[in-house]
Amino acid sequence: MKTTTFLTTLLLLATAACSSKSEQSSSNLPNNTPLGQASVVDEDSDPNILQVAIGSEDHSTLVAAVQAAGIEHVLVNAGPLTVFAPVNAAFDALPAGTVEDLLKPENKGKLAGILTKHAAPGSYNIDGLKKEASKGRKLYMADGSYLTVTTEGDEVFVEGAKVIASIQTSNGIINVVDKVIL
Repeated sequence: MKTTTFLTTLLLLATAACSSKSEQSSSNLPNNTPLGQASVVDEDSDPNILQVAIGSEDHSTLVAAVQAAGIEHVLVNAGPLTVFAPVNAAFDALPAGTVEDLLKPENKGKLAGILTKHAAPGSYNIDGLKKEASKGRKLYMADGSYLTVTTEGDEVFVEGAKVIASIQTSNGIINVVDKVIL
């Protein structure tokens, strides 16, 4: 009986020590992952949409916009996701001051709305977009809108933005486009 009481007491003390220690350590931990999954560093897996965009010199304005809007987490989700990624020249073609204005903290919501208009659930590379266009279908976008896909010969357009290339990523497709979809 004494052995059972001793073991029970020892077990209770150990449990209490562990729980108070874990409570202390978790409350003292800094928030090292404010971006959720976008904060994960993984050099072994294939790159996701955000990682590919960050590595592309032609998409530095898009990456800055995604970061200003605080939507990095959207581009690293498991997907599949299709992103229509305007090149820097597409942002440069907007009226003077537009990008600078959108990057201001007070326009974070507006910027997020514009950027989510460039993302669709599912995987649509150029061939997939051609099939959607041939069926007269529109793509449902993350902002709740529908965009028209058209073809002219071998060229594919989404709401007037020409698809230049499709890039496969671990969580979907990046379709490089020549215009910002507004």
